[in-house]
Amino acid sequence: MSMKVAFIGLGVMGYPMAGHLANAGHNVTVYNRTTAKAQKWVSEYQGEYAETPSEAAKGADIVFMCVGNDDDLRSVVYGEQGVLASMHEGSYLVDHTTTSAEVAREVGAQAKLQGIAFLDAPVSGGQAGAENGVLTVMVGGDEADFNVVQPVMAAFSRFSQLLGEVGSGQLCKMVNQICIAGVVQGLAEGLHFAKQAGLDGEKVIETISKGAAGSWQMENRYKTMWAGEYEFGFAVDWMRKDLGIALDEAKANGATLPMTATVDQYYADVQALGGGRYDTSSLLARIEALHKK
Repeated sequence: MSMKVAFIGLGVMGYPMAGHLANAGHNVTVYNRTTAKAQKWVSEYQGEYAETPSEAAKGADIVFMCVGNDDDLRSVVYGEQGVLASMHEGSYLVDHTTTSAEVAREVGAQAKLQGIAFLDAPVSGGQAGAENGVLTVMVGGDEADFNVVQPVMAAFSRFSQLLGEVGSGQLCKMVNQICIAGVVQGLAEGLHFAKQAGLDGEKVIETISKGAAGSWQMENRYKTMWAGEYEFGFAVDWMRKDLGIALDEAKANGATLPMTATVDQYYADVQALGGGRYDTSSLLARIEALHKK
């Protein structure tokens, strides 16, 4: 069933996600801080663009958001130009930004006061997943609301899961990033070791990927890592933001995350090397830079 939807934020993730919604036959209005980006989107897809989040959200059945961080989220939700200023009672607000669980609960509570359902729904799968419409969505909120929104999210996802009350989606995304951090560091060290040992990287990965060492990171990133190319996905700057959120949450709930804290500092080293916009597999660049000293 076609719905009237708004999409707020046309970054590397939001741009193709909104496109999939348009291609699925939904009536899409987009908003982006840079109007030229919204105009470009409209030139590629069936839809309209608005000058403010509030204008984009007016009359929408579902408003999707995918912005940068907690502050960015608040800036498009609140105030005269925020989405809550124009959303109608009985509509749905869905946030795909990776944020703190705290801000998810805050926005959810405010939306509820206005009779608007809220779902925190961070995604995993990176830019390629967004472009190919195969993201994984981790959702916090009420089951009845999830059941309405899930078929619409299916336009850009291959799997979505309701984890619990509002905030649960963000907590699950923290688990996701914690696990990725360790896997990427292990892969970086393994490839470095293989190079030092004079092994054929292609044959090594072909062999070990068939066993217990296999991972998405290995399958999708080993070739570019081996070649020293780091322009193929989620940026280090954003990963540090996400790991910072996880580490802050760990302080609050008493979790112990020594590996996560260490890898976060390794990413700080990558930033110091000028690699803030490198993808997360650039942990190997850090190791190789240290090895050259």
